Amino acid sequence: MASVTLRNICKSYDETQVTRNVNLDIQDGEFVVFVGPSGCGKSTLLRMIAGLEEITSGDMYIGNDRVNNLPPKEREVGMVFQSYALYPHMDVAENMAFGLKLAKTQKAEIDRRVQDAANLLQLDKLLARKPKDLSGGQRQRVAIGRTIVREPAVFLFDEPLSNLDASLRVQMRIEISKLHKRLGATMIYVTHDQVEAMTMADKIVALDGGAIAQVGKPMELYHYPATQFVAGFIGSPKMNFIQCQVEAASSQKVTVRLAGDHRLELPVNGANLSDGETVTLGVRPEHLRDSEEADMYLQGEVQVVERLGYQTLVHLEVDQVDGVLTMRTDGGNPVQEGAAMTLGLNANKCHLFRADGTACPRLYQEPCLDF
Repeated sequence: MASVTLRNICKSYDETQVTRNVNLDIQDGEFVVFVGPSGCGKSTLLRMIAGLEEITSGDMYIGNDRVNNLPPKEREVGMVFQSYALYPHMDVAENMAFGLKLAKTQKAEIDRRVQDAANLLQLDKLLARKPKDLSGGQRQRVAIGRTIVREPAVFLFDEPLSNLDASLRVQMRIEISKLHKRLGATMIYVTHDQVEAMTMADKIVALDGGAIAQVGKPMELYHYPATQFVAGFIGSPKMNFIQCQVEAASSQKVTVRLAGDHRLELPVNGANLSDGETVTLGVRPEHLRDSEEADMYLQGEVQVVERLGYQTLVHLEVDQVDGVLTMRTDGGNPVQEGAAMTLGLNANKCHLFRADGTACPRLYQEPCLDF
């Protein structure tokens, strides 16, 4: 296995810049997920690591080797694509062995690797089947097995679960996570699905407009988003945003004023904020409360109730907010559409974002980040 190092990686197509000054260290054995919306450059970055796209500028290392000019076959990487790309006329064993045969690997070695990969992926009883006789999840496992038999130093996954239905995606998330633990391999995984990123990654790389917005553990990005973009992208439902004005600011606290003359004092570093400046208050749906003591209360009217069994999502129209706020509450909450509701906000659960989208550092630390 090997580490992957990116230094000032840029990619441009004529005048269009796709990635901008990407600096990243991926340790040997890490499971790293590139996440972001369509067009953020995550797949392009993965393809540059694979050698399928040329690097416009910067340096890339796999292990200690600079690989900018190495062809894909010499980079010791294996890639699993969104499409299974299995040969329909070949059975499972032949599909998995095809790359090794092209590399003129000895038959005994091919048989050993295919059998080992099949046992690992629970495909050992399916080796004689054709792709048409397999489920979508089984086909994806064959595509992964085809990569495993090559014994690459780095595994690359380009949105491999996008073609699967919801239940199969959950199953394959578990399968890939278990595979990573068994192999101890370096894995880089691209997805636009923040749930996949949160549940699978050792480290998330959130990309915005071709640049890295934040790198960290999943719960770090969830509890301490560095930008409003990350706060809105990580988490489902996404964070609520409320526009407000700075009334007073220091390095220890910031007092903001909402419409209706509501005020909230936040334990964040606002040393660079000015009185009267427009900022954005952020609060997660689960941190809006309808009964507990709070530092500020807002009045809202329930517009839509989504009952999901284990939780209920309540969407409210609030006079002091331009738009709708979403509250996550217990699945047994009897709230009904049209009902009036009082929402409570706790200052130490809120975030504050400057006009440029960067977060004011919070002074309160969540204990859940200790695990």
